[in-house]
Amino acid sequence: MSKKVRLGIIGLGQQGGLYAKLITEGKVPNMVIGAICDTDPAKKELAASQYPDAPFHEDYIAMLESGDVDAVVTCVPHFLHPEMGIETLKRNIHALVEKPAGVYTKQVKELNEFAASKPELSFAIMFNQRNNPLYQKLKEIVDNGEIGAIRRTNWIITNWWRPQGYYNSSEWRATWGGEGGGVLVNQAPHQLDLWQWICGVPKSVYSKVAYGFRRDIAVEDEVTAVVDYGNGATGVFVTATHDLVGTDRFEILGDQGKIVVENSKTATVTRLHKPERELSESLDMGDVLKLFMGQMDTAEFYTTEVLEFESAWGAQHAGVLENFAANILDGTPLLAPGSDGIKGVRLANAIHLSSWTGTEVALDFDEDVFLAELNKRIVDEGKFPERA
Repeated sequence: MSKKVRLGIIGLGQQGGLYAKLITEGKVPNMVIGAICDTDPAKKELAASQYPDAPFHEDYIAMLESGDVDAVVTCVPHFLHPEMGIETLKRNIHALVEKPAGVYTKQVKELNEFAASKPELSFAIMFNQRNNPLYQKLKEIVDNGEIGAIRRTNWIITNWWRPQGYYNSSEWRATWGGEGGGVLVNQAPHQLDLWQWICGVPKSVYSKVAYGFRRDIAVEDEVTAVVDYGNGATGVFVTATHDLVGTDRFEILGDQGKIVVENSKTATVTRLHKPERELSESLDMGDVLKLFMGQMDTAEFYTTEVLEFESAWGAQHAGVLENFAANILDGTPLLAPGSDGIKGVRLANAIHLSSWTGTEVALDFDEDVFLAELNKRIVDEGKFPERA
């Protein structure tokens, strides 16, 4: 193989166009465009004008069998990601799957199992936020035990405002059969991934979800989910697409510190000198009064650090592409292994299933039960076939 990976881009839409642009601008130095594939005739003209040296294919199987590509990225509707990933790996071509890895865990599990049978191939997922230096630092802090054991997490991520015109732009948008859901599968997968990547996978979830709450759509546009990590630790995740001003605030409370993230740009990290219970037991009422009246120096109890990182737009995506190519070329560890994609899908599925059944749902829920419930909604729409 050459020193540059020849990437096939399946789908020259918003994401596929971004990746093509990053590559042609030299922001992914170990990668070139090997070929482009799209079923839309208009995209053929676009590709011919902007990427004249890249072969164009109307069928992705034909592209996979052309010899033009070493790897592909799947920039297509969510339901197609697992199928395309499997077909790619089947032909001994490396696969980078766009998020989410799929719509339901049963299909993503098939992709993961097939990828595991091809360990010599690179299999990754486009979780570009894992390439955000701020979240990488937070994961390091939590993993190192710097704020102790997690006791509570909260993420309010409502800056996904989408007007009705956005949903009206395509027939497949905001449908069960076309997208497989709303904000949980379209806008919020990155936060669902980061939440469990940094804080751990919860044991169960209970949710209250509104469908077509403030938009004329069938799928969810308002979500509140409460998760249980075990040992008394809990978490809350709130997301919506109808908050015009929006909020992005992520808190992690540990028994020896706290992290507060604002707008995914700054993080205030508080580290207690001792576990909170020890500090609690060491104070008498006199100390408590002094503390509440501001007469004690808080430096006796904790230190505070504010973290802020510059992250240029597009740099995170380019970094994942470069890392994927490096894994192919020299075995550099992947930032986001493809097998991790199922975790966020499982969490989204559990949130949906909890709202549909009105019960608390374990993260090891019955996948067939979820798929049956999803298919009920697809059938009711009458636009798309049931899923197997």
